Amino acid sequence: MFFRPALLAAALAAATGSADAAPRPARATPPPAAKPAPPAPVKPGPPGPSDWRTPDPQDILVIDTNKGRVIVELIPEIAPNHVQRIRDLAHENFYDRLTFFRVIENFMDQTGDPQNTGVGGSAKPNLAAEFTFRRGPDTGMVLASDQGVAETGFIKSMPVMSQSSMLMPMTADGKVSAWGLYCPGVAAMARDNDPASGNSQFFLMRAGYPSLERRYTAWGRVLAGQDVVRAIKTGEPVAEPQDRMEKVRLLSDMPAAERPQVRVVDPRSAWFKSEIEWVRMAKSADFTPCDVEIPVEVK
Repeated sequence: MFFRPALLAAALAAATGSADAAPRPARATPPPAAKPAPPAPVKPGPPGPSDWRTPDPQDILVIDTNKGRVIVELIPEIAPNHVQRIRDLAHENFYDRLTFFRVIENFMDQTGDPQNTGVGGSAKPNLAAEFTFRRGPDTGMVLASDQGVAETGFIKSMPVMSQSSMLMPMTADGKVSAWGLYCPGVAAMARDNDPASGNSQFFLMRAGYPSLERRYTAWGRVLAGQDVVRAIKTGEPVAEPQDRMEKVRLLSDMPAAERPQVRVVDPRSAWFKSEIEWVRMAKSADFTPCDVEIPVEVK
């Protein structure tokens, strides 16, 4: 077959145009470099000799129950009047033989009523509420997390939350409001509908319960015997026979031969700060001071 020149030129032009119009292969874009994974949190080793503190014997409440011994640290920095009331009643042997009359699983154990019903109290006047306290630069709070408008941390064994310390220079007293966090083991004063009705009844937390914060006065924390707290017979009210406190004494009131030796890791120590960081990394956004366990030794 023969092509005329004009037709041949047109055919060649068409063929050339088709080749030019063909899509060119796309260049492969290399994937972005993977970001290195953050280092896995490493739990610190055991505390060293300098990481421990020995609490004041006047701030240790020894509760001997029919289920075992509970040791509570009193924290006067957060509720001085309630701490003094507990000291006074323990010194008078007021709490001996009183029962746990209201105990709710995953909540708390209530006691401290001479009538063992929830309606009684001591002959002493009721106490004004200490739901919050004023935290200053010298309060001794060890920071666990800074949430911008609020900070969490520890005062001795007590987990606390406060307004940001950045607000201190702006307040009349150079302090900010703070309050205890209701983690497991926290000890607090019971009351009725009147905020200023705390007297002698108190409760020990079996589990965390944040809704109690700034509504009830927290005054201490269980150092040893949380297993005993959780072993107390439950009921609302508790059926007979009720578990009871056999003896409740301040460590300072006990004969030297009977005194347990108590020491607890100091939250100001390098070890504790490392422990906080490890737990915070492990828990990430779910972190609260309730997640941090404070080592205690009782001999």
